[in-house]
Amino acid sequence: MPLPDRVLEVSGEPAGLAPTQELRQRALAVLLAPGVGHIVDLVAYADGDVIEVANADGSTAFDRSAPHAVRRVTGRDPIARQDPLAFARLADEPVAPANAANSYPFARERLAGLFEHPAAPDLAVVHTAGHYWPERGGHLGEHGSLDVVQSRAPLVLSGAGVVERGLLDRAARTPDVGATLLHAAGVDTDDNGGHHARQTGASLDDLVAAGAKHVVGLLWDGCNSNDLYALAASGELPAVARLLARGCALRGGAIAEFPSVTLVNHTSALTGCGPGRHGILNNAFYDRRSAERVVPNDSSTWHRACEWLEPDVETVFETMARARPGAMTACVNEPIDRGATYSTFGLVRARGHSDGAKSLGSELPDPTVDPHASAEQVAADPGYAWGTSVDATGLAQVLGLWAEPATRPAMMWWNTTLTDTAHHLGGPHSAVARASMRDADRRLGVFLDLLESTGTADDTFVLLTSDHGSEAADPTCLGDWDAALTAAGIPFRDEAYGFLYLG
Repeated sequence: MPLPDRVLEVSGEPAGLAPTQELRQRALAVLLAPGVGHIVDLVAYADGDVIEVANADGSTAFDRSAPHAVRRVTGRDPIARQDPLAFARLADEPVAPANAANSYPFARERLAGLFEHPAAPDLAVVHTAGHYWPERGGHLGEHGSLDVVQSRAPLVLSGAGVVERGLLDRAARTPDVGATLLHAAGVDTDDNGGHHARQTGASLDDLVAAGAKHVVGLLWDGCNSNDLYALAASGELPAVARLLARGCALRGGAIAEFPSVTLVNHTSALTGCGPGRHGILNNAFYDRRSAERVVPNDSSTWHRACEWLEPDVETVFETMARARPGAMTACVNEPIDRGATYSTFGLVRARGHSDGAKSLGSELPDPTVDPHASAEQVAADPGYAWGTSVDATGLAQVLGLWAEPATRPAMMWWNTTLTDTAHHLGGPHSAVARASMRDADRRLGVFLDLLESTGTADDTFVLLTSDHGSEAADPTCLGDWDAALTAAGIPFRDEAYGFLYLG
């Protein structure tokens, strides 16, 4: 979801001055002090060829180019536990675990990937699991951090080509999603004709055979993986259960790139690489090269999101077009759409409105008459109502695309937005979050019914995932590191509440 403007700039040094080691050390002294330990989980930064990660209890350093090459540990390593299967059952999911009890899967690789980019922050501040910051746009349900619950997205593989069944005790990473979609479509991502130079994702080719006639990627934004699997098992998500009956799911899910926020991971899924390579570093960040603030994740800028991709990055739609010229591809309600034959945001761009998707507000369908919506939630919250309208248009587009054989895509990506809104509103496992998943499931069921009625179900591979997880904030865990930095007289700007640019 869009982030409000949360930039804080403090004068005190000449504009454009590169941050000095002394300035960084002053900021670290504030951020690692006991007084903010309840809100600062850890701080990461690049120092030459080394990535440093620290909190009040200790630090670790490792090589940027070889993240598993640990140079030193002082005190307790803040990212020592990296088990992707930690807390991977609903009954085991803790509330606001402390750093020592938490898990940070693929932490070194994810941090090293972020700091590949020249616009990476001077300091990346990671919120504790329970940090709640409503005054800065925070929510009861949160994501963005490095820890496992905020990072774990569900990952379900179903239909044509899927060779395993059941819930598997393994995990993948978000860039693997794009590689798997291409592999399922029969595009070889291991040769130079089938991938771009920056791709790092690996296809799950031991779980999925190549050659499906149709490949569908579904992203339910912001879903808690444990809850989605539990609701499917209990019968509350019958359409997801239908997918599982014809395939498998990873208990450890797909671990999001860092930061575990929306557009970073939509882009990682659809390009097969992390933010340091694809160029969309956060929902908002500062680009030193152009000396401008970049906000790709906003309803007024979503239609322009691909403008911020690095030049040598390729989307799955572009790879499909190159490998299979003339193949129909579709990208529904998704900003990372470059190369798609049909695109929702392509239609937005064609309208020529400078405010992008905001211009469509008056044209969205009435959510109060949507047969797939939870009426009580629509009536209770305007954000839920808006997400319902957006997702209703998504379903309408999908049904239109699949109505006739000539327009059925070889590859389709379908983004669902309501689930993220609802998980923010009530937190994971809340009534509103679960209502949003039931709504999404009803829409998915309509699509699966269409596949069955048109005889295309056996020829279609379906992948269901999210862009990150959702973790419950602790309403008593309040505080603001920006205030502490300001009080110390440190000049900085804080983008997306966690990316600090010093000086």
